[in-house]
Amino acid sequence: MIVKMRKYAFMVFHREYDRFLSTLRDLGVVHIKETKSITDHAELQAMVSERKRVSSVLHSFKIRNSEKKNVVLSPPRQITKEEGLALLEKIEEAEDKRILLQAQRQSLLKDISYMDLWGDFNYTNIRNLKKAGYVVTFFTCPTAKFEPKWVNEYNAILINNFQSVTYFITLTKEGTVIDIDAERPKMPDRGLTKLQARYDQLKLDLKQLDEQLAQMAAEEYNTLDKFDKNLQDEFNLAHAIVQTDKQAGDKLMFLEGWTTDDKAAVLEGELDKQGYFFHQEEIEEDDKVPIKLKNNKYSRLFEPITKMYSLPNYTELDPTPLLAPFFMLFFGLCFGDGGYGLIILLLCTFFKKKVSPDVRPYLSLFQWLGGMTIVVGALTGSFFGIALVDIPAFHAVKDYFLSSDNLMTLSLIIGIIHILYGKAVGAYKTKIQKGTKYSIAPFAWVFVIASLVCIFGLPALDIHLPDFAAYTLYGIAAVGLVIVLFYNSPGKNIFLNFGAGLWNTYNMVFGLLGDTLSYIRLFAVGLTGSILGGVFNSLAVSMTESLPWVARFICMLLILLVGHGLNFGLCMISSLVHPIRLIFVEYFKNSEFEGGSKEFAPFKKA
Repeated sequence: MIVKMRKYAFMVFHREYDRFLSTLRDLGVVHIKETKSITDHAELQAMVSERKRVSSVLHSFKIRNSEKKNVVLSPPRQITKEEGLALLEKIEEAEDKRILLQAQRQSLLKDISYMDLWGDFNYTNIRNLKKAGYVVTFFTCPTAKFEPKWVNEYNAILINNFQSVTYFITLTKEGTVIDIDAERPKMPDRGLTKLQARYDQLKLDLKQLDEQLAQMAAEEYNTLDKFDKNLQDEFNLAHAIVQTDKQAGDKLMFLEGWTTDDKAAVLEGELDKQGYFFHQEEIEEDDKVPIKLKNNKYSRLFEPITKMYSLPNYTELDPTPLLAPFFMLFFGLCFGDGGYGLIILLLCTFFKKKVSPDVRPYLSLFQWLGGMTIVVGALTGSFFGIALVDIPAFHAVKDYFLSSDNLMTLSLIIGIIHILYGKAVGAYKTKIQKGTKYSIAPFAWVFVIASLVCIFGLPALDIHLPDFAAYTLYGIAAVGLVIVLFYNSPGKNIFLNFGAGLWNTYNMVFGLLGDTLSYIRLFAVGLTGSILGGVFNSLAVSMTESLPWVARFICMLLILLVGHGLNFGLCMISSLVHPIRLIFVEYFKNSEFEGGSKEFAPFKKA
C-alpha cells in the first residue's frame, strides 16, 4: 500500500536556518519539496558529477576486492574534500593508464601476429640497404595472382604463404618503378624481437599497475565510501538550500516538505521543542507527493517490478500486491517445467545464506517463482523435458495432466480474468479519484464483459448454464450497455454521451480481442521450453546408441548438461520478459495505471 503523507510548510529566521536544517537532517523524516530543478544550478550539477566519479571508482574497487580471497580492508581515514578529490584523480589516472596499456597490448598482439607471417628481421639492415641505394618493398597478394616473372623483374623474394595469401618482398634500386598488381601493407615500425620485448614490458607494467590498484582498493575503499557519504551530505544540504524561498527581504526562509503520517508527531514534537514555526498544509490535486510503499513480506518482494516501470502517484492504488500473484503465475506458465523450477528453488535456497542482505530479497522472490514453476510443471506433466504422461508409473493419473489444448484454453481464460481484474481495479481507482458516479460506467464495463464471457465462453468449455442464469446474464449485459452508452460522462449532454459511448465500445471490443490474444504467449513460451527439453533428451539417447556404455554415459551427460543449460537460460529470459510485458502493457493499461511519482527520500545524513 501507499503510506499516507503529510505536507508541511516551515518559516524560519535566516540566522537560525542553518541550525534548523541541521535539526531536520538529524530527524531524517522530511522529504523536501523540489521547487527548482537541479539542472538549473551548476553547483549541484558539479556535486552530482563528483558523486558519479566516486561511485564509478567504488564499483571498480568492489570488484577488485571480491576477486581476491581474504582481502582486509583498511579502516576509513578522515580526509578533506580537496584531499578526497586529489585521491580520486590519482585513482582515475591509474585506471586511465591501465586502459591505455591494455589498448597498446592489444595493438602489439595484432602486430606480433602479423609479423609472425613475415618472420624475424631487423629494420636496421633494411635502412643500411637503402643507404646503399637499394629499396626493400613489402607486398601481399592472393596466391593465385602471384606471377613468377616478378622474381626476375623486381627480385621478388617469397616470404610466406598463409590462407591463400602470398607474402613477398622486392629488392630494387632506388628510383625503380614497381608495376605489380599487389597490395603494399602497412608494416609495424619494429621487428618481431623488439615487438615481443615491448609486449613483455607492457605485461610487466600492467601487472605492476594492477597490483598498485589492488593495494589501493584494499586501503582506500572505506575511505572513499566515507568520502562519498560526505559528498552526499553536502549535496543534500545544498539541495535543501536551493529549494528554500527567501522572503521579507531575505530575512525569512520558507521551505516545504513531506513526512509520513507515523513520523508527523516526532517532527512536530521536536520543532515545537526548539521553537520553530511550521504549519500542516492540505495536499492539493497538483502536488507531486513522494511515494513510500509499505507491503507485507510477500508483496514486498515484487516491489522492484513496480519500480522498474514507475511508482504510483499518491491518489492511486499500489499495484504491487495486485500484480504479485499474477506475475508469479505467468512466470511458472512460461517456464513450464517442474525440473527447472526445482533447480531455481534449490539454487536460491543454497545461495540465500551466502549473499549480502541487499541481494537476499531477490533470491527470496525467485524461490517463490521456482515454487510456482514446480506447481505448473506438476500440472503439465513436464520434468526436465520428460513427459510424465508417457511414463508407465503415471498412467493412473495421466488424465489429470494438462494437454497442449488445455494449456492454450487456460492461457486465454487467465488472460480474460486478468483483463477483467485490471478493469475492476481501474474502476475502483476512478471511484477513489473522482467519485462514485464517475466509476459507474467503468464498473458497468466489467459486468458487461464478464456476463458476455460467461454467456458465450462457458458453452465452448462444455459448461451449460440454466436458462434463468443465462437470461439474468443477458439482463446484466443489457443494463451495463445502457449505462456505458448513456452515462459514461456524468453531467454531459445525453447525445454526447451516446457518441462517446459508441466510440468507447468500438475501442473496447477490438482492444479486448487484442489484449486477450496476447496471453497466448503463456502457452507458446511454456510449450517451447518443454519441447526443447524433450529434444535434448532424445538427442542424448539417439546420438550415443552405438557407443560403449562408459563413453555413452559421458557423452549423454555432456549433451544433457549443455542442452538443458542452454534451454534453462532461454526459458529464464523469456519467463521474465513476457510476464513483465503482460503486466506493464496489458494490466497497467486496463487498470489505467498512471504512475510517475518520485520515491520518498527524507533529508538525512548518509
